[in-house]
Amino acid sequence: QVQVAESGGGLVQTGGSLRLSCAASGRTLSNYNMGWFRQALGKEREFVASISRGGGSTFYLDSVKGRFTISRDNAKNTVYLQMNSLTPEDTAVYYCAASSSAWPRTRATSGYDYWGQGTQVTVST
Repeated sequence: QVQVAESGGGLVQTGGSLRLSCAASGRTLSNYNMGWFRQALGKEREFVASISRGGGSTFYLDSVKGRFTISRDNAKNTVYLQMNSLTPEDTAVYYCAASSSAWPRTRATSGYDYWGQGTQVTVST
């Protein structure tokens, strides 16, 4: 079992940047594919990005491609989400999650076993 905890959220202006971190404890992070999801107020949780165990493969939501970058440092048991050119549409609670499932399942919430508590990202106009 692994526990994950997000940090780095906050309030930023349109066009600004934030870097979210996801620190893991328990089992080593390299055993898991990792993902970031977000949930805006009144909406369903949606996939944002995922990264394979070794970091060699990534998926992104189309609307964040070119703006967000997911990365991982297995030695530090940490996953990151660098978010640039933020817009108010990116406002949401962002969740980190760990998946023991096969890589193609990492774009769905059902593909994940462990979730963090979330960190709020608010982008103002």
